Amino acid sequence: MSIVVTGATGHLGRLVVEGLLETGVPAAGIAAVVRDKDKAADLASRGVELRIADYGAPDTLAGAFRSGDRVLLISGNEVGRRVPQHTAVVSAARAAGVAQLAYTGVLGGPEADFELAAEHKVTEQAILDSGLPYTFLRNGWYTENYTEQLAPVLEHGAVVTSAGEGRIASATRADYAAAAAAVLTGEGHLGRAYELSGDAAWSMAEYAAEVAKHSGMEIAHRNVPAGTHLEILTGAGVPAPFAAILVDVDRAVERGLLARGDGDLSRLIGRPTTPLAETVAAALAHR
Repeated sequence: MSIVVTGATGHLGRLVVEGLLETGVPAAGIAAVVRDKDKAADLASRGVELRIADYGAPDTLAGAFRSGDRVLLISGNEVGRRVPQHTAVVSAARAAGVAQLAYTGVLGGPEADFELAAEHKVTEQAILDSGLPYTFLRNGWYTENYTEQLAPVLEHGAVVTSAGEGRIASATRADYAAAAAAVLTGEGHLGRAYELSGDAAWSMAEYAAEVAKHSGMEIAHRNVPAGTHLEILTGAGVPAPFAAILVDVDRAVERGLLARGDGDLSRLIGRPTTPLAETVAAALAHR
């Protein structure tokens, strides 16, 4: 039996593998499912088993899992293609007889009614239909979704959104990774759905204020209509379909769908979630 992390060379996957190692899981007891073994050479050098597979190539998934494995399915990043990709992983996990399939979905689960949540909801239902022992990790927004996009904010002196006064209970990737490691190594998590979010919700105006504070620059929050926001994003080179998704997320933020704070995340990781100010300060320090 191994603890299997799919997408293990991605931002979240690497953090989960690191978290497992830090909590004392032997490297030989961890399997990293990756598309490119060269990108995972550092993991292999530490004794982590590599299993080469691709969400988009179902035939490769047959050898990705073993009976009794505890598996983390990290959702794919190809929006619009994730349902067939995830379904292929679920089918392979079922055929192998894994002991647990944990899935990184989205905050709100079946009640989340914004576009980005649609594929997650279908995936959760596919897992339920499979009969596999499951854990749903319904991740809220990553703070890094904003702090990794600071260049235009600093260039223009503004955080431009169409989220109004909506609030976001975000947490860092490291926080979510720690939660995943906890459910993969602990007991009592089967058949559970965790609504994971940060301890404190913040508005975009508060985010702009934090960037101003830690950069020493004047940074304003500029709220614009959804149509204008879409034009700004596409004008900056964001592909139209993805720009539409980002604007739709801001609508969800405005409606409070990413502001819920049930405390599941901090309970799972045994500490408070990382504050917005800390993440902003760290991002600016590394620029």
